Amino acid sequence: MVTVINIVQIIISITLIVILLLQMKGEGLSGAFGNDSPVAHQRRGLEATLYNLTIALAAIFLLLSLASALAPRLFQ
Repeated sequence: MVTVINIVQIIISITLIVILLLQMKGEGLSGAFGNDSPVAHQRRGLEATLYNLTIALAAIFLLLSLASALAPRLFQ
C-alpha cells in the first residue's frame, strides 16, 4: 500500500514540476507569444486550466503525503 502511494506521489510531483515550469512568469505560455505585459490580466483558456490543475495536484500531493505518513501506523 505504501509503495503504491509513493509511486503515485512521484508521478504527481513530476507532473507538478512540469506544469509549474510552463507557468513561469515571462517564460510561460503568455510570454511565448510576445504578450509580456506588466499589466495584470485575467487567466483565460489554457493558462487558467494549468493554474487550476496546479492547485488540484498540490492538494492531492498533500493528501498523499499525509496518507504516506499515516499508512504504516494504520496497516501494521
